[in-house]
Amino acid sequence: MRRLLPVPAQQEELGHRAQQGPDLHRVPDRRRDRTAGLTHDPQPGARPTAPPALANGVASTAFITFTLLGLVLGAVYAIAASGLVLTYTTSGIFNFAHGAQAMLGAFLYWQLRTGWNWPTPLALLAVLGVAGPLMGGLMYALVMRGLRNTAEVTRIVVTVSLMLGMLYLSQWLWHPEEPRVSEMFFGVDATVPVLGATLRVHELIALATAAALALALRLLFTRTRTGVAMRGAVDDPDLLRLNGHDPERIALLSWAAGSTLAVLAGILITPVGGGALEATALTLLVIDAFAAAMFGRLRSIPRTFAGAVILGLAGSYVLAYFPSAWSWTSNFRVSLPMIALFAVLVALPQDRLRGAAVRTRERYRVPSVRSAAAWGAVLVASVALLLPLMEDTAVTTLTLGLTFAVVALSLTLLTGYAGEMNLAACSFGAVGTLVAFHTGIAGSGLDSRLTVWGVLLGVAAAAVVGGLVALPALRLRGLYLALATMAFGVFLSTMVLRDTTEHHVLGHTFTIFPTGSITVPAIRVGPLDLRDGPAFLITVAVLFAAIGTGLVALRNSGYGRRLVAMKDSPAASAMLGQNLVRLKLSVFVLSAAIAGLGGILMSSALGAVDTDTYSIVVSLSLLMLTVVAGIGYVSGALFGGLLAGVGFSLLVTTFNDLAAADPDLAGLYRLLGHLVTVSPALIGVGVGHNPSGTVHQVVEGYRSLRRARPVLVGGAVLEAVLYLLTLSGAMDRWWFGILTVVLVMMLPLLGRMLMPAAVLGPEEHARQRRALSEPADDDVPRTERDLRALDRALGLPAPTTAAPGVRRGTA
Repeated sequence: MRRLLPVPAQQEELGHRAQQGPDLHRVPDRRRDRTAGLTHDPQPGARPTAPPALANGVASTAFITFTLLGLVLGAVYAIAASGLVLTYTTSGIFNFAHGAQAMLGAFLYWQLRTGWNWPTPLALLAVLGVAGPLMGGLMYALVMRGLRNTAEVTRIVVTVSLMLGMLYLSQWLWHPEEPRVSEMFFGVDATVPVLGATLRVHELIALATAAALALALRLLFTRTRTGVAMRGAVDDPDLLRLNGHDPERIALLSWAAGSTLAVLAGILITPVGGGALEATALTLLVIDAFAAAMFGRLRSIPRTFAGAVILGLAGSYVLAYFPSAWSWTSNFRVSLPMIALFAVLVALPQDRLRGAAVRTRERYRVPSVRSAAAWGAVLVASVALLLPLMEDTAVTTLTLGLTFAVVALSLTLLTGYAGEMNLAACSFGAVGTLVAFHTGIAGSGLDSRLTVWGVLLGVAAAAVVGGLVALPALRLRGLYLALATMAFGVFLSTMVLRDTTEHHVLGHTFTIFPTGSITVPAIRVGPLDLRDGPAFLITVAVLFAAIGTGLVALRNSGYGRRLVAMKDSPAASAMLGQNLVRLKLSVFVLSAAIAGLGGILMSSALGAVDTDTYSIVVSLSLLMLTVVAGIGYVSGALFGGLLAGVGFSLLVTTFNDLAAADPDLAGLYRLLGHLVTVSPALIGVGVGHNPSGTVHQVVEGYRSLRRARPVLVGGAVLEAVLYLLTLSGAMDRWWFGILTVVLVMMLPLLGRMLMPAAVLGPEEHARQRRALSEPADDDVPRTERDLRALDRALGLPAPTTAAPGVRRGTA
């Protein structure tokens, strides 16, 4: 499986390709798939090569072999899924970072066993006995414990942030270009005959471990007080305390145990899957266990293990018995867990409609349409003013960031306004891009252009697909809906976007993704040719401002109020006669159309896209940064999209250039670059403390400056001076950018320092002054005169004379 570059490593590659143009020489790689014990080529027409056990051609032996190999894969899925069930049962938090924990454990085991030549028992003891529990315990103690009684979107974003942070950390510690292969226990040649077939000892150990864990966990949850306490830790923690248990300690132990199971699954599945260790691929492979966990509804260990076994057997039988003429067999087998996840989510009974919103700290101020239009004009004017200061590569980079912001607007509508989850926004952008590519390109070679009809068809196709995805998922909410959209995104990446074969339908021949990459030319509408970089940038800025203003108008309309009512209380909204099915379907369609338009613009800005451009990791990063910025604001979509598209990759590129230019400080610059890489995850973890987003804080800070107009005017004048100095060449562009960011962030603080009475208001300013003048410590000794003055202020009668040596207030 090819490596999927996570953001911001992927951002850097996207930005480079946007500047260099399309790569037309990509050749599909050959991979070794050990999940079914077979070597196969993902190219069209490839036929799986049977392992030695199948050489005799006996059908019964073949069936036994594929059954055993399916059971092995199912056993590893079961181990990983049981860890998910364990953590969710005790905390109510679905850990999206579970696969990343498995990945980190696998890399650490490789480092100890292969990199440093530790003995296998000692390496296992260090990873499973120390690193695994410590990782889970720290996650709960530092992050998860503070997420009780928060909204589902906050929990999802925080765990997604941890997943991305672990991916970036693994690429920091273990460079992705260096191959690393994890060996099987006792070697690949250690085999055991089973019912006439051959099973490796490593695979037998995986089966035995899964069986032992299934029995142990079943006994734990049904026969022990600790297991009952684990279930009560999330159901009723107060009642659990009355029975002498500490819910926090039980949840901490559960997260430590769940992390250990994830690490164990990562160690076992890596040699079974074969090939080199790849961070993103291994993370997504363990995510396949989500389907097994949902099969047991995150509660039942026996049903979870049964679902894992079904998944493993289905994948093995698909590879064994699907006809060789079906070129999509390999992609279908890889996508099978996500298909099963979507099916299980749709089939499972749902919880009742909730009566009130969970997150009460979330506060969004809805601007007026006039205000939104004015700020949209300011955005377009700002972009136009920046154009003379930017080089051609910077223009392309900023254009790419704004296209990400357009995709992020779909999240503002769907999640910020309606409260519905979508973890695969970029996947709808991929749908729009594919349809526009196949239907809307005119001309050939350098003269090829993307027509407006192709763009409209792409947007319409994304809207239709959004409706089709929403139809079976209309009854889903919260976590279930988030997992369903994630399943769709992974399925699209592994099944549709990896289809490079020719198809013949009604006399037409076409290929969905030729050679794994497609070239998307610039759009031309009459005299407007977006091949010109500045024209493309201004056009995208105008589109973002127009769509953003339209969303604000929609939010202030009756339709927008119905969306907010559905978000706050679905039960009350339904009782008032609202058709929640129609409402949810319409907002999904509209959101998918916006994402489709953003995806087409992003592909055109890049020039060439491949299957990794729209990976689920990119969608998760965009969601995380948009929530951090403020998903209920159009400006939150702007800043979140800019950060996801170009922000962090630009900083990483800058530090790399500084390292190359100054060898003496190269180590420091590279360290800063790695810290920038990990910083998005650290920012995402903090969303639990500020669910309204950073834009909300900035807006509130500037709102108080309205009464301090001299500070605002002074800041505007200073910014104009910086701009003129940069335009004349007296100041470097980088210094202009740095000083502008510092000025924007520091202006509210300067207002408090220079004009505190105007910024805080007379009453608040007087209260703070009194608080500063009063003694901070109530234990400071007071004289009799101070006490009499306090009694008079409180209206108390004069005290009698105290006996000598006795202090007032003492017994």
